[in-house]
Amino acid sequence: MRRRAFLMGGTAVAITTAVPATAVAARRVAHVRPGDSVQAAVDRVTGPGWTIVVHPGTYREVVNIPADKAELTIRGAVRDPRAAVIVYDNANGTPKPDGSGTYGTAGSATFTSAAPGLTVLDLTLANDWLRADHPDITGTQAVAAYLTGDRTHVESVRLLAHQDTLFADTTALDVFDRHYYRRCHIEGDVDFVFGRARAVFESCRFHTLQRDVSFTPKGMVFAPATARANPYGFLAVRGRITSGAEDAAYKIARPWVPSYETTAWPSLVVRDTWIGSGIDAVAPYTNMRDAYPWQSMRFAEYANSGPGAVIPVPENRPHLTDAEAVTHTPRTYLGNWRPRAHH
Repeated sequence: MRRRAFLMGGTAVAITTAVPATAVAARRVAHVRPGDSVQAAVDRVTGPGWTIVVHPGTYREVVNIPADKAELTIRGAVRDPRAAVIVYDNANGTPKPDGSGTYGTAGSATFTSAAPGLTVLDLTLANDWLRADHPDITGTQAVAAYLTGDRTHVESVRLLAHQDTLFADTTALDVFDRHYYRRCHIEGDVDFVFGRARAVFESCRFHTLQRDVSFTPKGMVFAPATARANPYGFLAVRGRITSGAEDAAYKIARPWVPSYETTAWPSLVVRDTWIGSGIDAVAPYTNMRDAYPWQSMRFAEYANSGPGAVIPVPENRPHLTDAEAVTHTPRTYLGNWRPRAHH
């Protein structure tokens, strides 16, 4: 199915400047409507605490939020995250218009933020680049959102792409930025939740897509790249892992040890989560490179359910003890930060 089938109405919009509706100190709000540009609204933000309200429509553009736009909220004007869609179609191997090379994985992102305290609510962030349309491009990573910055809060957001949908990362190798994702829908096929952030995914749905290839695994949900010094990596809690592919076509995870950070020690805990039959229950983890076997990583599960959570081969499914599970909670991962739940 073509990616555009997942996006609600609207056509490409003109790039024009969005004018803030109000700009008083107590409540600084900018409204973006079809015909406006989300990026233009971001560019107009001065100082912390702004809110950008995105009205229903499809905004075909790349959005980049720099680190100096702290404590920014970007939200849909209505609660249905399908109503307002920010989408573009760059891939890792897409040539840049200026001839300076290709975008690379991080540079392919439709939505990028390095701002601390970012909140994103009630939106769809998508990358609708398709491998089948570009057989000449081998760098097929196409990121929907590349997020760094401490206290990044994403709630009731759809993140749609194929390979490398969500790049949940940190601003520097020695910084342990915290992310909190709540009630999100994240879908893709290969490594579609990846990076080195300390990230909590609470009550999120991870959906693996059907993929027209003859081999298995067709992909993996997670590919953490946690820094060795970081005690916590990715935590998925009280969520669901569903699939549009056949049974056992996908793995839960494989470890990513980047060439630029070979000391990484990927960490992932999936707990209290319903795992569907699309996950290979016999061998739910695999290697990205044999030099870094998954068995040597910090991978564990706890109190999961569903057909993809059965344990036919115990050594292939490391589990937390009850005592260990006490330290793998949103509170311990997020420390002194308490994200305010919305809705």
